[in-house]
Amino acid sequence: MTEFRYRGREIHQEDILSIRKLIEHYPKESRRKLSVRVCEAWQWRQTNGALRDMVCRGMLLMLERSGQIALPPVSYARHNPLAQRVRPEPVLIDKTPIEDRLRALQPLEFEQVRRGAQEPLFNSLMEEHHYLGYEQPVARVSGDLRSALTQT
Repeated sequence: MTEFRYRGREIHQEDILSIRKLIEHYPKESRRKLSVRVCEAWQWRQTNGALRDMVCRGMLLMLERSGQIALPPVSYARHNPLAQRVRPEPVLIDKTPIEDRLRALQPLEFEQVRRGAQEPLFNSLMEEHHYLGYEQPVARVSGDLRSALTQT
């Protein structure tokens, strides 16, 4: 009888008992090392032959949250400055609607504001008006895209 299912894998009571035994046998192991041991014991591999280590960690977390196992405490937390970032402050601007044909508003100009004086304004407007809010950019605009944006 299947107790749980995680990413297509059925997890039976015998599997949960084997995980508990591994945790008891290696009480000082990190969660990552335990997931590697589970993958090795189950021969749980990706199609390229690598262990399904990250998937296994997710499964172990699911089993812990459901009260089936007790994982060791987290031994290492990565420093991620983006996880604790501060949201941009609102900027007061004139919000009077512009009601005219696009042709009358020409020429339109697009300029890069990253690391410039206008970046806080851009970030604030993104936070206030974009449906996803502000997110820290992770890539730079390539030269091809930049030239396409600046052509009139």
